[in-house]
Amino acid sequence: MCGAKNTEPAYVKGLLRAVDNRAVDVRVKVCPQDPVSVVRHAAGERERAGDHYSHTWCVLDVDDFAHLDEALRLADSERIDIALSNPCFELWLLLHFREHRATVTGYAQAKGYITPYHPNYSKAAREFNFGLYREGWPRAVERARSLAKKGEEAKVNPSSGMWRLVGEIVPTHLQN
Repeated sequence: MCGAKNTEPAYVKGLLRAVDNRAVDVRVKVCPQDPVSVVRHAAGERERAGDHYSHTWCVLDVDDFAHLDEALRLADSERIDIALSNPCFELWLLLHFREHRATVTGYAQAKGYITPYHPNYSKAAREFNFGLYREGWPRAVERARSLAKKGEEAKVNPSSGMWRLVGEIVPTHLQN
C-alpha cells in the first residue's frame, strides 16, 4: 500500500518488471492519505484478500505527518511491515545515485539533489522513468541499510526502510 499516488507505486511496479520475480505475487495499491489511514486501508485490503498474501507492506514518508507514531504502532499491532523513508521517498531515489548522510529538510531539498540524475523530476508527474533507477537499486539497498537500523527510520534523518521491501521483491540470486 503506497501512501502516495504517483512515484512510489510507479517505482515498485518498475522494480517488479525489472527483476521479474515469478516467485512473488505483489499487488500494488494506493491510498494517498495520512500514514494512519494508509495502514488502516492496508489492513482492510489484507483482510479482504484472506490468506492469499503472506506479507502486507506500507510505503510511507515521515514528511510532516502528525500521527506517524500512531501509524507505526497500528502497523505493528496489525503485523504490517513499513518501508518508511525519512524525510521522504525522494531520499530513497537519491540513494540509487550516491551516498547521502546529511539531514534532508524535506521534499524540496531532496528534489534538488535528485534533479542532476533525473532532470524535471516531480512527485506529481504522471510518468515515472524507472529506467533511470533500474541499475542503482543494489547500491541504494546498501546505502539505505547503513543509514538506520531496521525500525529506526522514523528517528534517523536521512534514512529509508525501502531496502527491506526491495529484499522481499528481488530474487535472492539478484541481491548478491
